Amino acid sequence: MAYDLRRLRLTGLIRRIEHTNHYVLTPDGAKFAIFYTKLHNRLLRPLLAADQPQAPAELRATLRTIDHQIDSYITRGSAEPRENLTQTSRT
Repeated sequence: MAYDLRRLRLTGLIRRIEHTNHYVLTPDGAKFAIFYTKLHNRLLRPLLAADQPQAPAELRATLRTIDHQIDSYITRGSAEPRENLTQTSRT
């Protein structure tokens, strides 16, 4: 893990919070993370699933409903401020 963290730090994708063992994404790191997540979801996952049999219609409809509910929940919740969970305060 030390090797991986060092490589990410040297490429500027993460930075270490002083006097802690915590790391946070840099703006470039966030862009790369979003890019590779989208690449996986939109290109790699469909390509890997191409040789799999298609799910039954009922299951596809249920999954579509679940996806819609999750998307609407995320959209509704995005207006609320979120805490930065990567940073902890010392007391």
